[in-house]
Amino acid sequence: MFNRLPLRLKGYLITGAGVVMLSPDALIVKDTQVDIPVFVFWRALLMICVLTLLAFWRYKTQLPAAITRCGSALWICPLAIATSSWVFVGANRLTAAGNVLVIQNMAPLIAGLLGLFFFHQKLRLQTWIVILLCIAGAIMMLSGEMEAGNPMGLLIAAILPISMAINTTVASAQKGIDTTVLLPFAGIAMLIPAILMGGVAMPPWDDMKRILLLGLIFLPAAYYLIQSGPRYITGAEVSLMLILETLLGTLLVWWWVGELPTTMAFLGGGLILLVLTSSALLDLYRMNLKSRRGVPDPRDLEKTS
Repeated sequence: MFNRLPLRLKGYLITGAGVVMLSPDALIVKDTQVDIPVFVFWRALLMICVLTLLAFWRYKTQLPAAITRCGSALWICPLAIATSSWVFVGANRLTAAGNVLVIQNMAPLIAGLLGLFFFHQKLRLQTWIVILLCIAGAIMMLSGEMEAGNPMGLLIAAILPISMAINTTVASAQKGIDTTVLLPFAGIAMLIPAILMGGVAMPPWDDMKRILLLGLIFLPAAYYLIQSGPRYITGAEVSLMLILETLLGTLLVWWWVGELPTTMAFLGGGLILLVLTSSALLDLYRMNLKSRRGVPDPRDLEKTS
């Protein structure tokens, strides 16, 4: 049944599932007390083990060929993913989780501009409107959160949407090539600085249990699904789906850590949820009409050309 779905819908569903798996990330970062290099070391090491085994299981002897097919993404995507991971952990330690999640909402706008200027990826007017409305909702959330945390955390967090946008845009520009095989290299790019910064240490068992849960289950599944999204939708659309993490992550941190969102944060989050839901329903309605008329999805034609 899933194979018969339009490619764009597949992309949204796959990316959305990845965002759901990623949403506990901010909570676990906030709920552990280990040093940042130690946290990133274990986070990266566990991810490398799981994602490398997955890549070998899928491609076996064809894995080297699958990696080389990624072209320039072979070094761009891992560096961008590693940068966003380091920035995410560091910024969450310096400022409120809501701040970090809201600032990363600039990623779809940046990805849209990168795709337009560097890869000639044109977005629909509806997508641009959704991006701008979601950013408006993010600004509403941020206006209620700015007083919480260290301003340095906000500056560091500003790097996050840029690195995320670079990864999703470059991966999307590979025209359907599977860039999930590059995720172990991203883990290595995270791991090396952590080792050099003295991250090779055993955390307390209470923290280690959370890190194991994150590194063996949530993060590998999230990274794999989100990195699969650009095979079906543009980098801007993948980044747009990541805005859902703002809602889920902020609510989880509120529920567990007690960082209570402000009224403006609730209103901004409500706007984001309303806009994304409305856009998804409109897309489903259009897909249904096209299916009844026998009109193929343009992305399907692109894959078969």
